[in-house]
Amino acid sequence: MKKIVLSIAFVLSVLGLQAQNRKHVANFSLFQQYFNPSLTGYEGSMLKTYYRNQWTGYEDAPKTIFASAELDLADIREWKSSNRLKTADQEAYSRQAGGAHAFGLAVLRDEFGPFSETQVQLSYGARVRLSEKLALRWGAAATYSANRLNGNQLTVDQETDPMYQDHVGSRAKASKADVNLGLTLTSDNFYVGYAMQDVLAGKGITGGDDYLDGTYTRQHVAQAGYRTALTEQFGLVTNAVYRYDKYLDETVEAQLKGVFANTFWASAGYRKDLAYTFGAGARLGQLKVGYVYEMQVQDAKSISQSANEVTLTYNLLPVKYPKYGKKVTMW
Repeated sequence: MKKIVLSIAFVLSVLGLQAQNRKHVANFSLFQQYFNPSLTGYEGSMLKTYYRNQWTGYEDAPKTIFASAELDLADIREWKSSNRLKTADQEAYSRQAGGAHAFGLAVLRDEFGPFSETQVQLSYGARVRLSEKLALRWGAAATYSANRLNGNQLTVDQETDPMYQDHVGSRAKASKADVNLGLTLTSDNFYVGYAMQDVLAGKGITGGDDYLDGTYTRQHVAQAGYRTALTEQFGLVTNAVYRYDKYLDETVEAQLKGVFANTFWASAGYRKDLAYTFGAGARLGQLKVGYVYEMQVQDAKSISQSANEVTLTYNLLPVKYPKYGKKVTMW
């Protein structure tokens, strides 16, 4: 029974004029570049990944895996000259200084019952120093997505229903190439940014079958974050993201994170009308490991199962993070 309900719910949302199943990330503050290409390399040259298992207990429930690599050319120059990127002293290397360029590659794979999607992003970000503490970042990403529908996995109450008859028992695929653009104002302790995803709204390069034709749309994303040290050992970090498009309307998420000695953290978050999130993690040298538990509420409570998300990030170059002092070094 769970499989039938799940399949129908997703067909209604995807074939009912919604080309994109909006990808939610509970620990979205670690994957800013996915939403806004101007934040490519914002935390430095890193490898990042997360695995998300949603609605645990349902057969063919959503599963998402994401992996990215980011390279900041300023990191390379600094590392060659000093063999370090940051120290505990006040003259620590800062990514706010000077102009710089960063490049990124991201791949996302999402599976949900009979549907699967693969996304690829090639991103570029640049920054210009506005003052001693402020920098303006801009960026662009070339994107490609491939959608697949396996009608043999569709389970519906009435196979003769005209909404489904072209899809039950058949296979379909659709793909598109598009562009994302972004702009962000940053400092050591805050960032505010805006991005436009799928700028061409399906009017660029498309291919495959026509089952998603006319359903692509432009998406708008606003992001902000602020971090501050309350004592030499404890700090607070807050992040928020707003997303809107004409089919899925708006989604607002916020997360509050407590950080101890720039090493351990615990977080709580809220996705408007959809979920509460609770997480924890630790920095182990160059590696950061995190876990988030997501509890469905309000509009999503009809599917009462939870979601689990595991995140990993790794610095490509040696970084010495200060454990004490009034500076928080994570988002």
